[in-house]
Amino acid sequence: MKQKQFKLSKEDRKAAQLLAKLGMPKNLAKTLMYLSHVGECYSVDIEQGTDLKQPQVSIAMRELLKRKWVDEEINRAKTKGRPRHLYRIKTDLYDIMKDLEERKLREIENIKRDLSELKNLLAQRENF
Repeated sequence: MKQKQFKLSKEDRKAAQLLAKLGMPKNLAKTLMYLSHVGECYSVDIEQGTDLKQPQVSIAMRELLKRKWVDEEINRAKTKGRPRHLYRIKTDLYDIMKDLEERKLREIENIKRDLSELKNLLAQRENF
C-alpha cells in the first residue's frame, strides 16, 4: 500500500474541535477525521497527517476499534521488527455524527428530567 500524504485541513481541524466540544476525545476526533479522508492507512500515516504522537494514535485506534468504527489488519513483516497495523474506516461519518447526536439528545432529556425532579423536591420542601 502506498503511504498517504494527506494533512488535515483547517475545516477538518474545526470539525475535530466541534466533535471534542461534544465530548469526543480530541485525539479520537482528529484520527477519525483523518481516516474519513484516506479510507485506510497505517498508524504512521495518521501520526504525520494529524500531528499526533504514536501513543496518542494507539489510544485513539483502540477506542475506534472498540466502537467498531474501524477495522484492523495486521501485516507481519517478513523480516524482524514489529508488525504494521493497517486501519480501515468502516462507518460513515454521518452515521457516527447521528449516533453522537442521539446520545447528546438523550443526555439533554436526562438533564431536563433531573432538573424537573429537583424543582419538585425543592417545591415540596418549601411547602413544609
